[in-house]
Amino acid sequence: MKVTVDLGSRSYDILIKAGLLAGLPRWLDHYGLGAAKGLLITDDKVDPLYGYPVQKHLLDAGRAYPRAVIPAGEESKSQKFLFRLYDDALEAGLDRKALVLALGGGVVGDLAGYVAASYLRGLRFVQLPTTLLAMVDSAVGGKTGINLPRGKNLVGAFHQPSLVLCDLDTLKTLSGREFRSGLAEVIKYGIIADAAFFQFCEEHLDGALKAEAGILEHLVSRSCMIKADVVRQDETESGLRAILNFGHTLGHAIETVAGYGKFLHGEAIAIGMVFAARLSVHLTGLPPAQASRIEQLFARAGLPVKAPGLSWSKLQKAMSLDKKSSGGKPRFVLAREIGQVDFGVPVEEKDLLSAWESMN
Repeated sequence: MKVTVDLGSRSYDILIKAGLLAGLPRWLDHYGLGAAKGLLITDDKVDPLYGYPVQKHLLDAGRAYPRAVIPAGEESKSQKFLFRLYDDALEAGLDRKALVLALGGGVVGDLAGYVAASYLRGLRFVQLPTTLLAMVDSAVGGKTGINLPRGKNLVGAFHQPSLVLCDLDTLKTLSGREFRSGLAEVIKYGIIADAAFFQFCEEHLDGALKAEAGILEHLVSRSCMIKADVVRQDETESGLRAILNFGHTLGHAIETVAGYGKFLHGEAIAIGMVFAARLSVHLTGLPPAQASRIEQLFARAGLPVKAPGLSWSKLQKAMSLDKKSSGGKPRFVLAREIGQVDFGVPVEEKDLLSAWESMN
């Protein structure tokens, strides 16, 4: 399956199939990405599984790309590891024609992408996502960056990859928790853009959780199609692209307040989407029965739908620092119905607090 992100001169393909990593050098050559110099960036969880095999495939094709391995986890999206990777790039002798390869989940993709965006004022890079969440979300669209101690993704750049290879075989090595975290982003696409896809997720959830090949390929490909279409229309998030942030305003705040690692990204935004659905019932007319369907699907997928014990005042402060805020007031993506959302909706504090208290 091939999905094209149509951005004129910056267009690129997303390839979705089992076994793609074994043919990586061939795909790089096919897309004119056979750089003599490169750097393979991964983390210490992915590296034992795929780091050496991918490096060996490249070496056999005459490309001696060194591996740079960062610790797994959100804490690595930081200034410390960004500058460590700059040193690795310098040691590898990367020039303006070099290639950065991001092998791993969203943290690796975001961080490696920002290295590519900023080192020597911009290098080409290829996303090799190994998690469901990265395949359907972070590897597509060109958002790169790092976190600051007080908030997620506050430093970064838009820098589109030259190619995305989604090797579905890598999903076999995910833990159940990591796989479910990725399903949260898949379900999101149904809520924001495609009611029929949401219904497909409802009807085929059991097959998805069993990692049935045909279902997985459809979930990944349809998610990528929806995101590619949104990015095509609004590459730098000046308008429509904001719909991709459904559930993320509170979700990012939960990740920050709870401490990175307590909630996986998909777990936090699942809670955020339940929160946004409850707000939507009161503010944008989402039918209560549809809000219940949203909450029930996340619960059936084994995802959390509430976060008791977190300080509301700390969550509120974290939301006020969010990039989507305006004048310190958070703006939300809210649903009119499953498959249709509004973005940039300002929400009063009393409504935020009411929705939070109704959940916890």
